Amino acid sequence: MATVSAPQTTPPSSDKRPRLTAYRTIDLVTIATLGVACGVVFWGWSQAWNGISTLALFAAPPLLGLLAGPWLVGGILGGLIVRRPGAALATEFIAAFVEMLIGNQWGASTMVSGLLQGLGAEIVLAILLYRRFGPVAAGLSGALAAALEIFYEWHAYYGYWTWNYKLAYLGCTMLSGLVIAGIGGWLIVRAMAATGVLDAFGPGREHHDRTAV
Repeated sequence: MATVSAPQTTPPSSDKRPRLTAYRTIDLVTIATLGVACGVVFWGWSQAWNGISTLALFAAPPLLGLLAGPWLVGGILGGLIVRRPGAALATEFIAAFVEMLIGNQWGASTMVSGLLQGLGAEIVLAILLYRRFGPVAAGLSGALAAALEIFYEWHAYYGYWTWNYKLAYLGCTMLSGLVIAGIGGWLIVRAMAATGVLDAFGPGREHHDRTAV
């Protein structure tokens, strides 16, 4: 008697998604590597900031917020590349730790900044359920990272400022976080994916999907 085989069924794509919390060794190595690399860049930017911040262009103190973006990019890169809970926070925190170890003008408070900045990026990615990693997600991550940093700085450094100054500083820093850290970080990830170094991660696979003939 002939038998009819049950049709082959393909598991839904959601079933094939690895657990978000199932970190691979390469994820941990990448977070550490990104954190150290960003920490060195942060330190270099802190040295450049000493000179740039004295320019007449930044005579109004709130405008200094426009220079904050480069310090926020660590969490964006970690979050967009590794795409797992905690990656953005860990990358930014490691970067802040490395910057502090090398030596900057802010000392141990750099760790507080790194924690808050990474948390800002992490919150946005968590709200998006770690499923959206485009320019909007990146920009919002940079903006919230900036906002948490400025809430801290209001209390730590600028409690004597008027609210006009405080809000202007918040706006300038969030703009820098959105554009430089967010959109800039997203562009960096796309450029890295094009080189093939991110083939083991989502951005690398998406690059090949986009360029497949």
